[in-house]
Amino acid sequence: MPASAQFNLKKAVGAASKAAQAVTLTDEQMAAYVKESVDWMDKNNPVPDENNEYTKRLRRLTEGLKDADGIPLNFKVYDVIDVNAFACPDGSVRVFSSLMDIMSDDELLGIIGHEIGHVTRRHSKNAFKTQLLTGAAKDAVGSTSSKAAALTDSQLGSLGEGLINAKYSQKQENEADDAGYEFLVANGKNPWGMVMAFEKFQKMEGEAGSKSNYVQKMFSSHPETAKRIKRMSERATKDGFERPAAEAAEQK
Repeated sequence: MPASAQFNLKKAVGAASKAAQAVTLTDEQMAAYVKESVDWMDKNNPVPDENNEYTKRLRRLTEGLKDADGIPLNFKVYDVIDVNAFACPDGSVRVFSSLMDIMSDDELLGIIGHEIGHVTRRHSKNAFKTQLLTGAAKDAVGSTSSKAAALTDSQLGSLGEGLINAKYSQKQENEADDAGYEFLVANGKNPWGMVMAFEKFQKMEGEAGSKSNYVQKMFSSHPETAKRIKRMSERATKDGFERPAAEAAEQK
């Protein structure tokens, strides 16, 4: 066998070994990586203090939302211009101030419920694990077996970006809709807020030049958005929930 072929074979075997090792990540290791990533994002994004109006509004809206399917929840605002929100496998929910600017209270709770749905259905955990296995941190992750490897700022930044911009299949989005609906109802919130938020996003989606990454990642096509609105509207109606009156979006 040529030397180059032997070298490539060894290289392939080594890479496969690392991947196999990473696949067997323990829950404790996963939790450590998630925490490190969330801590990095919180440090590298502007988080308003407790006296800020965005923070006070989010605290008011999420009061009593302690856990989801046994996963403890914590909420923070990122005061940035992007329209976005995301939830992490550890129950960390981050809401961007520009999203809060355009959403009513009910609509914002609807989006939060949907994002938490990705957590309870383990979509965010699986997406994060895939990011660990295939992203910038994969070599560090595959090189340790007893504890989570120390990651560089660059690796943490890449993982954080993966959490923020995680893309899910249409099936997963529908599952998150249902799980979010159930979460909202279980916590005494009106699930119509999710429908109303989707309707607002549908309008944004239809506007020429809409550049919202959040709209693009949540709604891959206009017809599918309409189907999701119809499905969740029918469920809320069947369950006897009254649609709230249109509410002006609260501003900073």
